[in-house]
Amino acid sequence: MENILLVINIILALILVILVLIQKSEGGALGIGISQESYMFSRSAGNFLTKSTAVVAMLFIICSLGLTIISRGELIPTTSVIDKIEESSDETPKIPENNN
Repeated sequence: MENILLVINIILALILVILVLIQKSEGGALGIGISQESYMFSRSAGNFLTKSTAVVAMLFIICSLGLTIISRGELIPTTSVIDKIEESSDETPKIPENNN
C-alpha cells in the first residue's frame, strides 16, 4: 500500500510541476508592476489550468498525509532520554546525611 501511494505521490508531484510551469505569468512579483489590464481581470474566475492545479495540489497533500500516517505505524517506540537519565540516577550511591 505504501509503495502504491509513493508512486501516486511522485506522479502527482510531476503533474503539479508541469501545471505550474504551463500557466501564464500574471506579471509582477509581489504585486509590483500591475497594469490596469491585469487589475481589471484579477477578480475573474480561474481558468481550467488554475482549477486543475488546485485539485492536483489538494490530491498531493492528501497523498502525502496518507504516506505519513502509514509510515508512522512502522516506527518503533523508544524510551525518552529523560527516562534513561532517571533510571541511571537511581543506581548512583546516595550521599549519607550528616547527623550532628
